[in-house]
Amino acid sequence: MEKEGKYIYCLIATADSKTFGPLGIGGRGDELYTICFNDIAAVVSNSPIIRYTVSRENMIAHEKAIEEVMKEHTILPVRFATIAEDQEKVKKILEKEYSKFKDLLNKMKNKKELGLKAIFKEAVIYKDILEKYKEIRILKEKTASLPSEKTYFKIAEIGEMVEAALQKEKEIYKKDILNTLSALAAEVKINHNYWELMIVNAAFLVEKCKETEFDQKVNELGAKYSSNIKLKYIGKVPPFNFVNLAIEI
Repeated sequence: MEKEGKYIYCLIATADSKTFGPLGIGGRGDELYTICFNDIAAVVSNSPIIRYTVSRENMIAHEKAIEEVMKEHTILPVRFATIAEDQEKVKKILEKEYSKFKDLLNKMKNKKELGLKAIFKEAVIYKDILEKYKEIRILKEKTASLPSEKTYFKIAEIGEMVEAALQKEKEIYKKDILNTLSALAAEVKINHNYWELMIVNAAFLVEKCKETEFDQKVNELGAKYSSNIKLKYIGKVPPFNFVNLAIEI
């Protein structure tokens, strides 16, 4: 039988003992609750001391627990599968890193992470490129009239030209989108584009007092580029892009 420990989800600013429901990882219905030191606390649940796999089920459980706490508190997310051996160990961590955790909680207070993905509409962007880049259009038309055995290298050349044009177009739109939204954000994190048609994959740390204005700017960008770009706007998620504490156990 595995030894029981304390799975740490996030840190919050409170001196009170609180519970947040039976949302513990592992499907046992373990209660989320606080372990406090001075005016900060770790939100934990009981858990066997095991190596949790990075599965969809486990990641959703980890994130759902944090999202529940986030409804009431500014949070510092803790890295997935952080398990302390007991309550005293959790308190010692909070005591040792108190100043650091307190500063981070103050930094994150009244801010939230908002995410935006901007993606070209496939049916539109390649048509736009042919219209905008005359040299590609001319070469494509010439190639269409050649015998098939003479087109291989021309088609490859057209493909390279289209790819270069696509990158150029992405940079133009990316610059406008980021310039428009970055002015309203305390911090911006640019993430990897995992698809060739993706223009922007970014997270913005936004003060709550600026959220309405930020929403409005996203809506304006959506209207401005509605013909050729799809925007996916994600709000009210844990600030994983700006804080994901790695705690030494």
